[in-house]
Amino acid sequence: MNIEITLAKPEDAPGMQKVFYESWLDTYPNTGAGVTREDIEDFYKDAFTEKTLVKRASVIENSPPNIKRFVAKDGVKVVGVCRVVLHNDKNQLQAIYVLPEYLQKGIGTLLWNKAKTTFDFSKPSIVQVAVYNKRAIDFYKKIGFQETKKRFKDERFRMKSGSIIEEMEMVMPLKML
Repeated sequence: MNIEITLAKPEDAPGMQKVFYESWLDTYPNTGAGVTREDIEDFYKDAFTEKTLVKRASVIENSPPNIKRFVAKDGVKVVGVCRVVLHNDKNQLQAIYVLPEYLQKGIGTLLWNKAKTTFDFSKPSIVQVAVYNKRAIDFYKKIGFQETKKRFKDERFRMKSGSIIEEMEMVMPLKML
């Protein structure tokens, strides 16, 4: 395995969609939260249509400079994805996802190491994570994030069943450059 981390290119869109879809199926179905596998499959029902893939490729190609998308590749296969947004007042780690069969191989850490090179550590850095995603919460704690006790439900994550994936905020304490 030879993992390379690069900025995403439009041609990475199908592989990125696969990472998101498979990661969501592996992570988010949760009886306690009322989120089913069918919810996730419905959420991603149009993810691989030509229209969606063309749109995703365009979004990658035309991203504003404050949004960075990184991919982890094993050869030509996209096996991980990271997205960050650099706001005026904070750095936001929006996502790190790794294909289930590539978990526990250091790929999330490689993506984080690349993402943080874009951060201004004189500003707070935040990440939002599903409250029941223990694997991600533990990872974010390991790299320095701490829980803030803020919880919220975003309508964008309302499932077909009516459930909304509840999220929590984590913050990395300020590190002056």
